[in-house]
Amino acid sequence: MCYTQPEAEVIEVCRVGELPPGEARRIDSVEPPIAVFHTDDGELYAVDDTCTHQDASLADGWLEGCTVECPLHASCFDLRTGRPSGPPATKPVRTYPVVVEDGLIRVAHSEVAC
Repeated sequence: MCYTQPEAEVIEVCRVGELPPGEARRIDSVEPPIAVFHTDDGELYAVDDTCTHQDASLADGWLEGCTVECPLHASCFDLRTGRPSGPPATKPVRTYPVVVEDGLIRVAHSEVAC
């Protein structure tokens, strides 16, 4: 069973205009690192940046719609749920809430102890 800390750390990522649609940004200041994606339709999503199959950075992957493809072995993850769509990855990546306030992209990050 996992327990989430009650207080989430809010991380300022960048201004919305600094992350163009179709692009991703890796946040290394937290553990595990987080990838923030700006889809072509303007939605923002944040997930653990590390593929659950073999530790590749998802921010370096290919974004199509709400799906990111891992650059290492082509595992695909739904950015809305974190779930993989098929092998080789079988475990989901964690997702994080994203908000835009005053033109800044912010991610609510909380540590999980299992």
